[in-house]
Amino acid sequence: MGGVHLVDHPLVQHKITLMRRKDASTNSFRRLVHEVSALMAYEVLRDVGMHEVEVQTPLERTTGNVIDGKKLVFASILRAGTGILDGMLEVVPSARVGHIGLYRDPKTFVVVEYYFKMPSDLHERDVVVVDPMLATGHSAIAAVDRIREYRPKSLKFVCLLTCPEGLAAMGRAHPDVPVYTAAVDRQLDEHGYILPGLGDVGDRIFGTK
Repeated sequence: MGGVHLVDHPLVQHKITLMRRKDASTNSFRRLVHEVSALMAYEVLRDVGMHEVEVQTPLERTTGNVIDGKKLVFASILRAGTGILDGMLEVVPSARVGHIGLYRDPKTFVVVEYYFKMPSDLHERDVVVVDPMLATGHSAIAAVDRIREYRPKSLKFVCLLTCPEGLAAMGRAHPDVPVYTAAVDRQLDEHGYILPGLGDVGDRIFGTK
């Protein structure tokens, strides 16, 4: 694969454990997703491109390195990807944002696209696809398939949790796309949910269940 990167920083692991709790309130869960996503952004963007600029300090002129946030795109898989998106934008507020609306048929697990909007000139941009869960892999693969039609400069996938089945599916479909995650859980159940997992992240973020 392009690589599975486990973000195992103690702060990230601590917050993931708090998120697993069934009795976590909607407000608490949403806040934890935001915080974990911001923390993960530091690892995900470790190799982001930089360029040198000249600056005036209070004492003298010097040079330093900055990133070009406008060349970075966070592509959110609706709706649950919004939770990760908000946290990452706090770290890189100048990043561009794309959205891809997908839903999984609950009986067949087939992915259906209902919305797609990305910044222009993706071939000049580094794209980070965000979705809380990489479970069956169907949504992630469909999103990456679609974005690749525009030949982005680079592509990464970020999720809070995944499992062996999801990683295997992504690896078969897109072996060169690195996956960043805070945990690799045990397995999928018969309904396509990760075990022990977090439950339905969209419902928990938005309080719709």
